[in-house]
Amino acid sequence: MKLIMAVVQDKDSNRLSDALVENDFRATKLASTGGFLKAGNTTFLIGTEDENVDTLLSIIRDNCKSREQLVAPISPMGGNADSYVPYPVEVQVGGATVFVLPVEQFEKF
Repeated sequence: MKLIMAVVQDKDSNRLSDALVENDFRATKLASTGGFLKAGNTTFLIGTEDENVDTLLSIIRDNCKSREQLVAPISPMGGNADSYVPYPVEVQVGGATVFVLPVEQFEKF
């Protein structure tokens, strides 16, 4: 058995959740925040048998797309903020960060 932890952008969360239900995967959704953009994410915790991991990863891959987004950089710490002009920077957001972990024991009460 494996525990899949998938961190996805909030924009992809509902689409992924619907796809998981359609394919009979149960998941726990947790609200989370990314460290780089300080933006909302959703972390899915999904337990599944080893033989279903590839199918599950395909579902995540198909429903969590990366995209380009303009972000205003944060003002530098300790510098003269008067001369700082925050030009938007294009960054890649979205997609999914997925961890596949072995599960030694699983209990459901």
